[in-house]
Amino acid sequence: MLRAFRHLATALLVTVMGATVAATVAPAHADQLADIRKAGVLRAAVFDSNPPFGFVDEKTRTLAGYDIDFANAIAGALGVKLQLVPTNPANRIPLLQSGKVDLIVADITITPERAEVIDFTTPYFVTGQQFLVPVDGAGKLADYATARIGAVKGTTMEKATRDAFPQARVLSYDDIPLAFTALRNGNVQAITQDSAILVGLLAGAPDKDKYKLLPELLTKEEIGIGVKKGEAALFAEVTRILVALEADGRAAAFFERWFGKESATPQTRDFRIVAR
Repeated sequence: MLRAFRHLATALLVTVMGATVAATVAPAHADQLADIRKAGVLRAAVFDSNPPFGFVDEKTRTLAGYDIDFANAIAGALGVKLQLVPTNPANRIPLLQSGKVDLIVADITITPERAEVIDFTTPYFVTGQQFLVPVDGAGKLADYATARIGAVKGTTMEKATRDAFPQARVLSYDDIPLAFTALRNGNVQAITQDSAILVGLLAGAPDKDKYKLLPELLTKEEIGIGVKKGEAALFAEVTRILVALEADGRAAAFFERWFGKESATPQTRDFRIVAR
């Protein structure tokens, strides 16, 4: 009887210990890539007022732009439909972290601080930070060290401007069109953003002759696609797709469409998408 009791106690102990171990072991991690394929939908955070990366096409009333082309290509390679989720710079990372989107494809610059909270693919665009000022404004960056400067809230350009010009008054706006309105109204003396975005902004402005881009770059910006931390399979697959888009020429074609000589925002493509 005693021996049987001991066997029962041992069995219960093993069971209890097993339950204890199971309780302390983290649950199996869901594979987001598998979830996307199962759902048949890729949700991508994109801009809707940041040409030529993401904007509403006036003719089709649909979202278009460089980022949109890449988001479509990634969804196509995964064999799923694409759901575009319009956002602004400040909300990009919260949308990803909260699980409301699967990727950030919204002109997001790779920085060490951001890389602590999300993962970045290899860059698919490289640009630099410039200033847009009135045509009769000073011609050097240093001349704006104590000026009122408009920047988009939550961007690396906002932080870089504050770091470079601690004596300046940096005013934050939700998007670049609002910052441009502030420049027009005289509320700021300059606005700053990626050079490609400012070129596009100026190209579409009816009063573009009243403004100029300063030639100096404040920073160099590498743009990547944001992936939630811990999603190794999704990260690897998106990176693989980006490299494949470079290899088959589609990445260059996207660039030519939005930044080529015949575009409203001509730029030089001095980078290639490569695995890191």
